[in-house]
Amino acid sequence: MRFNKFEDWLSWQESLNPKSIDLGLERVQQVWRQLVPPDLAATTVISIAGTNGKGSSVALFESTLQAAGYTTGSYTSPHLLRYNERIRCNGQPLPDEQIMAAFDTIDKARGATLLTYFEFGTLAALYHFAHQKPDVVLLEVGLGGRLDAVNIIDADLALVTSIALDHQQWLGDDLESIGREKAGIFRPGRPAVFSALQMPDSVEAVAAEVKTPLYRNGRDFHGERNQTGNGWNWQSRERGISNLPLPALPGPHQLDNAAGVIMALQLLAPSLPVSENAIRQGLVSVEIPGRQQLVERNAVQWLLDVAHNSHAVAQLARYLKEHPVSGQTRAVLGMLRDKDASQVATLMKNEVQAWHLAGIDAPRGMNAKELTRRIMTDGFRGQSHENLKNALQTVDALSRPGDRVVVFGSFYTVAEALDYLKYPAGVPVS
Repeated sequence: MRFNKFEDWLSWQESLNPKSIDLGLERVQQVWRQLVPPDLAATTVISIAGTNGKGSSVALFESTLQAAGYTTGSYTSPHLLRYNERIRCNGQPLPDEQIMAAFDTIDKARGATLLTYFEFGTLAALYHFAHQKPDVVLLEVGLGGRLDAVNIIDADLALVTSIALDHQQWLGDDLESIGREKAGIFRPGRPAVFSALQMPDSVEAVAAEVKTPLYRNGRDFHGERNQTGNGWNWQSRERGISNLPLPALPGPHQLDNAAGVIMALQLLAPSLPVSENAIRQGLVSVEIPGRQQLVERNAVQWLLDVAHNSHAVAQLARYLKEHPVSGQTRAVLGMLRDKDASQVATLMKNEVQAWHLAGIDAPRGMNAKELTRRIMTDGFRGQSHENLKNALQTVDALSRPGDRVVVFGSFYTVAEALDYLKYPAGVPVS
């Protein structure tokens, strides 16, 4: 084995390929063929792409399928606190030893091929799932779809969530271009579900080109709150389910995510039947850290959200407006260099009274000086901090009972807050 420590494997992978993001399927397909893995045909595979909502959709699939008695294997990215969160079996992170064993096998099979950090993780997940054969494998696309490493697998069903402007330097500068890249996970004759209400025309065009049956929210199915407001109804052309419990994930957009997941499960029902009771249980038991996650500390409300693009931040701003607090709302913001920090701040401007801007010490991380330059224009009040730890300590000392602290902007930012608050990933959202 090349390394005996898990951290050494990860550090080495980060430097193996000179490009941290190197889209394309040729390298990862070549190594996958060398691995000669067991056939995945006996397992139902669902691929999930989109700009926002992928992680929530995977969590909804996991909780519902497990409630129905199925075993699941899930691959998601990025992680919050531990790399192992990326590869899960029945919702539980894979132990270091099993991931390291997969890494070692991949390293021996790759020859001179320079895999990226993400490609190593993807192959490790696929290799493990191929051997363990869970009933359902859930593959979250890391970036885009067409050229993302998970797309070497022909999924039985594709789910695409919302599409917004993000990662433009790799996916294109408009929603139509991004939509075409996301729809690259479609396969001939295999169904696809689009779970958001607004869909670029390019998604429909790709479905027609590939001959993929496409089921669209608002046309082929929909979900809406019932008259009491305490539940919701789901309806497709063939079936309806009334008085469902609201998803245990905050935000009105989760109804669209849940509606898409239910549509996907209905399409897979001939080979993967899921009862209405399992759907209900899955909706109430679903949990995912870092998405509008509430933590109470000394009578101060901390709201943690990985929102890092305009679409997700708009949802966060809406939540803050609809849930006011008696005291001040302070924001701790840390972002990556390729994100539109100015637009993000503008969306949150009316909901935040004081800003604490922090640098991120990570690949593609934006330093405090640059973040401050982009945001601190007329109308913004706040402080600049060299790192997230200093920002969190300062805002913690300033906050009083009745105040709220909103921590957002990236997975790195929320992970630092979770560590600071000693609030482990996987604990139910309060």
